[in-house]
Amino acid sequence: MTPAVFRRYALFYLGYYGTLGAYTPYIGRWVASLGYGGYVVGAMLALWYGSRIFGPPLWSRLTSRSAVPGRWLVIGCLLAALGFSLFAGVANRGPMFAVMAWFGLCFNSVMPQFEAMTLSALGSRSDEYGRIRVWGSIGFLVVAGSYGWLLDRLGEAMFVWLTLPWLLLTIAAAWLHRRDGADSITVAPTTPLDDNQLDSAPVLQRPGMARLLATTLLMQLGFGPFYVFYTLHLQAQGHDGIAVGVLWAVGVLCEIIMFWQAPALVRRFGAQRLIGACLAVTALRWWLVAMAGGSLGWMALAQTSHALSFAVFHAACMRRMAELFPQRRHMVTAQGLLSAISGGTGGVLGAGLAAVAWQHGGGNLAFSAGAIAALAGLSLHLATAARAKALPAS
Repeated sequence: MTPAVFRRYALFYLGYYGTLGAYTPYIGRWVASLGYGGYVVGAMLALWYGSRIFGPPLWSRLTSRSAVPGRWLVIGCLLAALGFSLFAGVANRGPMFAVMAWFGLCFNSVMPQFEAMTLSALGSRSDEYGRIRVWGSIGFLVVAGSYGWLLDRLGEAMFVWLTLPWLLLTIAAAWLHRRDGADSITVAPTTPLDDNQLDSAPVLQRPGMARLLATTLLMQLGFGPFYVFYTLHLQAQGHDGIAVGVLWAVGVLCEIIMFWQAPALVRRFGAQRLIGACLAVTALRWWLVAMAGGSLGWMALAQTSHALSFAVFHAACMRRMAELFPQRRHMVTAQGLLSAISGGTGGVLGAGLAAVAWQHGGGNLAFSAGAIAALAGLSLHLATAARAKALPAS
């Protein structure tokens, strides 16, 4: 991959995750500022994750049948930005949920497509994925670390307007890929995939894929309280906007550093071993957040584990995907399925679990439930790891 091509891919990750740097930490704060409680906040995030179930598989069919799938990337980003802009004019529950569904369907659909494009562009150098993906973490860091302070001063009503510029950057980055052809995501350079290639059954039948999906689903389930209520939990524990932003920034900074080291770690220890280590650390992390949320020092320490909980875990999962589908024949469908099952179903269940726990026991109960989910994922992974090693990778 030449430096110019590297920059094209890195820019999209920068814009996409810069948007998430505003959305993920602060959407709950914005919804709460409208006077809604934990159930509405949870429902908003459940819609967000639910769109991951339906959007990516449908989108993969559109893009995989297109001779120029790069155009669909641009269309998806345009529709996502238009949908998000409508948040500026809604305050009632019904319209807000409708806008959330629109935005989520469009925004969540384009990343599995782009992940497949990135892995195909890397080819046999899939272990270098982290060096591109780190630019998404940089975008998230800049936004998440500063927007708590900005919202303290400008007010929660500015949330939408502060997020839109990052969506526009995503559109501009997608435009650079508008002419990318079918060879950017498939092994056949000009021929669209047939129905057998798009069917998810062969993907699920690949040894190890079902176990990977179940493990990532449980990890995402454990992240539910973090994505939905972490900012509100910190505020309830007495931390101001600056402290909240700093804590988000600490996690993402450690994530960035680890993304640079992830290729070497994956090569040395292997994806399976790293996935297990990440699940164990994540369970400890959520227990610490539940028990010591009022301590800035302990929260900073917990956030450093984001290097493993997110960066290494994500890089190891991408490596495992490359091992399971080395010829990329089913890569688009597999990426869409991974997003739908882990990020989608796991996200919906995680948001629902977090909302119920928050209403009945606040952040302590919510993050304790997250720790239990991560432990369940670790148990599943350990129970199947030996069998997975005995099976062929492809």
